[in-house]
Amino acid sequence: MVRKMRGVVMVGLLSAMLATSAWSATVTFKDPVGDDKGPGNYTYPTDAVYTPGSFDITQFDVTAKGSNVNFAVSVNSKLEDPWGMGVGFAVQMIFIFIDTDNKPGSGHTEGLPGLNIQFDPANAWDKVVILSPQKQARVLSEAKIKAPDLLKDILVPNRTTGSGKTIEGTVKLADLGGGDPAQWSYQVIMQSNEGFPAKTDLLTRKVNEYEGQHRYGGGNDADCDPHVMDLLAGKGEGKPEEVQLQYEMLKYECDATGGSVKRATLIMVHK
Repeated sequence: MVRKMRGVVMVGLLSAMLATSAWSATVTFKDPVGDDKGPGNYTYPTDAVYTPGSFDITQFDVTAKGSNVNFAVSVNSKLEDPWGMGVGFAVQMIFIFIDTDNKPGSGHTEGLPGLNIQFDPANAWDKVVILSPQKQARVLSEAKIKAPDLLKDILVPNRTTGSGKTIEGTVKLADLGGGDPAQWSYQVIMQSNEGFPAKTDLLTRKVNEYEGQHRYGGGNDADCDPHVMDLLAGKGEGKPEEVQLQYEMLKYECDATGGSVKRATLIMVHK
């Protein structure tokens, strides 16, 4: 009887371990070092807080564990908090766009206000997770005002933190619509936390023709250029050829008045 009970207990423990491992998995994407130049010619603001490599994505990890999903983005510079945000980082602002159903034509093709991007219809996004050093309430308040039609698909972790070179935050799997994150497609947009954004921009920093103390350079003073410093490209393996793929995705064209002739059009990466 004792042996039988021990057998039952062991089977139960093994089943629990297998169930736990099935619900705990990480998907990793890599990005080339040194491609934090937008479409190829963007430059950092001149203020010393924008340290070299701080907008250069090197790795993106998605970890599903039980009912939660953790998103972690690593950069090519040690994180700092020069503005006293209190969460381990300050200058970065990250938008993680997710295609959860992989169905062409399903989802959103427009980006969020201030990014000046769009998505290829076959790569439309269903949810976006924002990793910001600003409080969740501030980010959601701005989203409610500036992107009300997209608000239901915008997720902000209760708390986003930075440590070493990695920024991360966790949201509930149910809020992402459920499913298997390993089967989803992703695009990670690196921007900068802007505490005093333009009235139409969702806490994003502008790219101008010439860099300034708190402005990126290499773009256009109108809103026809993508306000993106780095993203994932190709298969997200960090190969050298992915640099040019990024530059191609972020190509844009403006007319003489600053209107958009061709908007940067993005595609997702997936395993």
